[in-house]
Amino acid sequence: MTHPQTSSRKIAIIGYPGVQSLDLAGPFEVFAMANRFGRQAAYQPILASPAGGTIFCNSGLELAGSTALRDLPDDLDTILIGGGDEDGLLAMRDTEILAWLAERTPGTRRIGSVCSGAFVLAAAGVLDGRRATTHWEVCDELRAFRPAVKVEPDAIFVADPPFYTSAGVTAGIDLCLSLVEADCGPDVALAVARNLVLFIRRPGGQTQYSSGLNVQAAATPRLRTLIAEVTASPSGDLSLPALADRAGMTERTFSRVFKLETGVTPAAFVEIARVNRAKAYLETSDWPLARVADRSGFGSLDGLHRAFQKRCGITPGDYRERFGRVPAGV
Repeated sequence: MTHPQTSSRKIAIIGYPGVQSLDLAGPFEVFAMANRFGRQAAYQPILASPAGGTIFCNSGLELAGSTALRDLPDDLDTILIGGGDEDGLLAMRDTEILAWLAERTPGTRRIGSVCSGAFVLAAAGVLDGRRATTHWEVCDELRAFRPAVKVEPDAIFVADPPFYTSAGVTAGIDLCLSLVEADCGPDVALAVARNLVLFIRRPGGQTQYSSGLNVQAAATPRLRTLIAEVTASPSGDLSLPALADRAGMTERTFSRVFKLETGVTPAAFVEIARVNRAKAYLETSDWPLARVADRSGFGSLDGLHRAFQKRCGITPGDYRERFGRVPAGV
């Protein structure tokens, strides 16, 4: 459902020394592009920081002209906090932003974060008892830092209104596209996605990127091609004999080399690849579970259920309900 407006929604996109520049620029571009394709200027994005002025990003990029928190307008519609390096995030806890967030939360329609910016929201206590996500590398750290937060490590973004959190870096763009869709409708969101050459909804959760890329990065060149092929097409005959033949090794040698180079067995990797493919189908289609199982390479619906319980701790149906195609809402 879209929500009518009488004036531009003011969006504060907050950075600080050590912030990841794309965590700020990505959302800013989405909202600015929505103004271009909408019938009216739907958004007024505002670059902000605790003290105002130039923001020194962790890449060395400098973003000038940010507005100090104390000077932001009272009628903010949405607040987004970017992620960044550890020193920057630690320093943020010593600024006025935690008190400022507590003061602003009751009157702000949406408060969100990109990547590790979730740590700032968690430090403010506003995510206690709520679902949230962050970059896959620091999900365990977020759990340890604030156990009251219900961390969803596989989500590209999590909507637990009025709080919205997103996974690593570019996932902030996915979140903001969903906000545009909720505010302005699917046509505007699709136009923005097309112009920025993006998925309107990214297929698959963030662990499909972390696990697959980790295995591929760990392998030597002789196995990287095979790993990439399995990741791209995890259906068909991926038995140990078939994989060993494709690698030009005996089964025993292949098993030993694969585990040595990647840290997982061939069977475990194939199962992970198939679960990740099933996640993508569950998130982006309304196919029956039997069809999802077949297209993902599982021999049966029972095989899909067993793998999901083992790898995700939930059923495929529960996963679809949690991460299926649902706009970010109000």
